[in-house]
Amino acid sequence: MTTTLHGKIALVTGGTSGIGLASAQQLAAQGARVFITGRRQDALDDAVALIGSAATAIRADASVLADLDKVYAEIARSAGHLDILFANAGGGDMQPLGAISEEHFDRIFATNVRGVLFTVQKALPLLVDGASVILTSSTTSVQGTAGFSVYSASKAAVRNFARSWALDLKERAIRVNVVSPGPIRTPGLGELVDEASRQGLFDALASQVPLGRLGEPEEIGKVVAFLASDAASFINAAELFVDGGMAQV
Repeated sequence: MTTTLHGKIALVTGGTSGIGLASAQQLAAQGARVFITGRRQDALDDAVALIGSAATAIRADASVLADLDKVYAEIARSAGHLDILFANAGGGDMQPLGAISEEHFDRIFATNVRGVLFTVQKALPLLVDGASVILTSSTTSVQGTAGFSVYSASKAAVRNFARSWALDLKERAIRVNVVSPGPIRTPGLGELVDEASRQGLFDALASQVPLGRLGEPEEIGKVVAFLASDAASFINAAELFVDGGMAQV
């Protein structure tokens, strides 16, 4: 086992599946103690079983500020500080312009923007000087995607958070970076369409990627672990695209 993060304390929000779970597994494999959050207890229990003894689950919705207070109170009680924060919880579904409802907008921005903001802000008393904060954006933040404008706009907001917060936190040398995945084979991606259309969606997305395939959650997890580590000590306010080249050509 590598120990590049040995002794570090990490929090991964939305850590029960997909990118969040794979990232929590990678952080734990590299020696970190990892707290994960999610909204469903059964999914949290399953994730802890996969991650192993280094994981602690806290049931919480990242868009609910009282839940975030509970998360940080538990981390303060049992660990005392945070070295790594991966504000990953988020999601969205598709609605074209003309069909966007107030509920659709509020739900997506509540988690992807409001939730990310307060996940980071409420962590500040626990974050050590020199900590690593990582946010999840998306290639959609820089590309037009039919029917996906609200989600895409929320991820563009996340990108700017990193630029601004790196300046806000410069006196504490806290690095704030963004990982922007392309199409990744996750449950969330598959759930954008019905089961009969799923493989067609995957094939269509893979055809837009120069590498000719979807990414795997583990490939994002490795990048998150890199950004969390001292190997990325001079990377700050940056956006790392992990997209097989999709948004780069």
